[in-house]
Amino acid sequence: VANAWQAELESDERFPPALEAFRARCAAAGQRQPTPLLLRYGTDGFNCLHRDRYGEVAFPLQVTVLLSRPASASRAGDGDFEGGEFLLAEQLYRQQTRAEAIALARGEAIVFPKDVRPVRGARGVARAAVRHGVSRIHRGERFALGLIFHDAR
Repeated sequence: VANAWQAELESDERFPPALEAFRARCAAAGQRQPTPLLLRYGTDGFNCLHRDRYGEVAFPLQVTVLLSRPASASRAGDGDFEGGEFLLAEQLYRQQTRAEAIALARGEAIVFPKDVRPVRGARGVARAAVRHGVSRIHRGERFALGLIFHDAR
């Protein structure tokens, strides 16, 4: 997927098939800090829309895995937290930002773009700028694992 996106975006950069080879590329660029994150949000906590880029070498996809159990819509007060949906916002040139709120279940993962993705349109392929975040937690605590495949400076 990453290399197909690079081709669609007319980038010459390609990614090796093994993570260790890519981490070696990061290290050669001075990026040696691991980037996996354990994310914790409590009541009224949230994460503003943002992009995760920690150096010149960056992988175009990342993953978030929900570790907590969200409350169900049918039973108020159950689960570890309420609110806290995963947010994605996409902006195409000269268009309004389109946002999605994704409610994950415990153990589910979402794979999403770190900053851009190709979008096919009537005039070919365009670059859609993508940001992500977490909506406000209304009750409880939400834990998630963030996997960013490029190392940081």
